Amino acid sequence: MSNISNTNESAGGNLTARALREGIFAGIIALGLFVLFVGLETTQNIRNELVLNQRWGLLAIFVIIAAVGRFLTVAYFQPSMAARKAAASKVDTEESFFKRNFSKIAIAALLIYPPLMVMLFGVQGSLKWVDNFGIQILIYVMLAWGLNIVVGLAGLLDLGYVAFYAVGAYSYALLSQQFGFSFWVLLPLAGILAAFWGMILGFPVLRLKGDYLAIVTLAFGEIIRLVLINWTEVTKGTFGVSGIPKASIFGIWSFDVSAPNNFAKAFGLPMSSAYYKIFLFYLILALALLTAYVTIRLRRMPIGRAWEALREDEIACRSLGINTVTTKLTAFSIGAMFGGFAGSFFAVRQGFVSPESFVFLESAIILAIVVLGGMGSLVGIAVAAVVMVGGTELLREMTFLKAVFGPDFTPELYRMLIFGLAMVVVMVWKPRGFVGSREPTAFLRERKSVSGSFTKEGHG
Repeated sequence: MSNISNTNESAGGNLTARALREGIFAGIIALGLFVLFVGLETTQNIRNELVLNQRWGLLAIFVIIAAVGRFLTVAYFQPSMAARKAAASKVDTEESFFKRNFSKIAIAALLIYPPLMVMLFGVQGSLKWVDNFGIQILIYVMLAWGLNIVVGLAGLLDLGYVAFYAVGAYSYALLSQQFGFSFWVLLPLAGILAAFWGMILGFPVLRLKGDYLAIVTLAFGEIIRLVLINWTEVTKGTFGVSGIPKASIFGIWSFDVSAPNNFAKAFGLPMSSAYYKIFLFYLILALALLTAYVTIRLRRMPIGRAWEALREDEIACRSLGINTVTTKLTAFSIGAMFGGFAGSFFAVRQGFVSPESFVFLESAIILAIVVLGGMGSLVGIAVAAVVMVGGTELLREMTFLKAVFGPDFTPELYRMLIFGLAMVVVMVWKPRGFVGSREPTAFLRERKSVSGSFTKEGHG
């Protein structure tokens, strides 16, 4: 017994020493990386001269965070992760009530979210929480679920998904202004047009895969953005399209203040823009749930199994007699269709669209959400969208940080820095995404959840 205890103490001492050593190294590396970006700041004085300001306190905070974070990772998090990974290699047979009914609980919580915000913050006070958090997150959830069909199920790396988002937004913006069509007519039409462009993208890339496919899809997204900028006769270029009509409740109630069938007037409510935002929240929630329902149904159909076979091995997929041409085209078109739906909703919500809203960064964020959540996992992608989009939006509310870093500190400017650091941490902690297991669509005798340890890297 004494030998065993001495061995454990020696192992613990070695682990602590290694953690201290790596923590010091991480602090030194952070000092070298941030000394010019954080420690020094250049500003202009009243005489338009360049002044160098020193921010050693802020630099020290970054270095300490890096050193302490690395120490805790090596000393505590990595051993805990190794133990959890060993336990995860065994297939779980029992699930808790919360895990078994997580989707139903989440949907119920979303349904009561707007009334709860109204009760807590009032009608006007709830506007920020319903719009900036609820609607914004659900838009990215829907976009990520649409991209999941292309990337997560079919295994086709698409870096230009924002192009279909733009097609849907401009389709609604231009057709509603030129022809006066309502939102409910243009919503399916925007999806059809986006699906058409998805098929146009699919044809040139039928023989491409991997990095080559990513480069072509990236070029396609940039082509669409440049067309929107330069086709000024139609899209008005960088000025964008403004004055986009609002959506109505199936033409029965309108949200235009001057309309005789205004929603607030019809129910005797005080005039407020919050009612329109609450309606948009339930609208995007319905569209997101439709995307999830269609995805789940398609996965259980032959086309969904063909997508998964294509993702795992295209050569084996062809040897089984699966038509890879139609399989790829259906993945691109269906994924693009949901991007078009989200784009038309975006135009309704903003009332204004411009090419600056559809840059490559949007595609990168949507793809990051799909990868971080776990490719193929709808629940994991939704959780990743809440963490990433909701977390970065929370920075706008952290005004107390100005008391720590100074009155000139603006937390939202560090949004992408924190976003990138969070992606690195999550991919180290959960390399297969938040949800590292999934249920097979086809099973023999008994349905079992498949651990991420038994799946291909990145497809857990």
